[in-house]
Amino acid sequence: METPENKILSISFNQDQGCFAVSTEKGFRIFNSYPFKDTFQRDFDSGIGMATMLFRSNILALVGGGTHPKFPPNKVILWDDHQMKCIGELSFKSDVKGVKLRKDRVVVVLEQRIYIYQISDLKLLDVIDTFSNPLGLCALSPKDATVLICPDKKKGYIRVNHYDSSSSTEVKAHESSICAISISQDGKLCATASDKGTLIRIFSTDKNKLMQELRRGSDKAEITSISFDKNSKWLACTSDKGTVHIFSLSETHKIVYGSGEEIAEEAKNRVSLLNFMKGVIPYFSSEWSFAQLRIPDSKSIVAFGPADKNYIIAVSYTHLRAHETSLHLVCRLLLEKKKKKKKKKK
Repeated sequence: METPENKILSISFNQDQGCFAVSTEKGFRIFNSYPFKDTFQRDFDSGIGMATMLFRSNILALVGGGTHPKFPPNKVILWDDHQMKCIGELSFKSDVKGVKLRKDRVVVVLEQRIYIYQISDLKLLDVIDTFSNPLGLCALSPKDATVLICPDKKKGYIRVNHYDSSSSTEVKAHESSICAISISQDGKLCATASDKGTLIRIFSTDKNKLMQELRRGSDKAEITSISFDKNSKWLACTSDKGTVHIFSLSETHKIVYGSGEEIAEEAKNRVSLLNFMKGVIPYFSSEWSFAQLRIPDSKSIVAFGPADKNYIIAVSYTHLRAHETSLHLVCRLLLEKKKKKKKKKK
């Protein structure tokens, strides 16, 4: 049972989604994603608003939060938990909205500006101005090419930054404000959603081209997380509707990576019967999730388990728990539901 002392302030997966950090009014806790296990707890008796892990190392980026913050909310503390001390500090004129880490970068997100630093000496490398970004949206490729996706200065646009080639491009993603951004493990694909919460769009970061349009639903919702699997063949999202939607990216994978395997019929995204009219009415060009699963609480984030396990892990904010569900199990349940419906019609 959640109490004011252990109230969850934020949850974030590490770079490979193998574990996640939970920030509370008393400190932070680390959990293993698969199998789900409580592995570590650090009590400060003060609030941590954000705890960002650097893979599974002892280094975290901490930001104070809650009613009695451990650190000022306008500072990022690089914390070595083995030494139990701060090894670096970044201060800003306004509150920190988000932090991203990789082995060579620290990215700090403010409401209208993003700062990129070299992690070894905290040398400032770049500054990006953005549209109003109270959610602290930003996606950083965890390895290989250094690709950063963030809101652009114009509403509904994203900026795709390739630091290895020193290129930066603006891409129109939505008509309304961006509310969610995610990037694939290798940085070749990114996904965005607007504050309407009806559509998720998949873009190639190399060509800045729209590859796929996925429809969560037709009613407005707040999309709380989007996640690619390790091989960029699947995508999952959560929303305040308490539903996890699972989509296939098989066609996009074939185009971007030049290879792919045929997937079972039950694991293909659903399309409208009026799909032939997509050239006239864009609504019919969207693809619906091939499977959904309900979770008991509305606010949650989602990730995929190990590549060889085909597992989805949804973590609830309200009462900390992980819901491990096999992709194959979801497909099977979906098929069984369809069969039952057909029998009832007969």
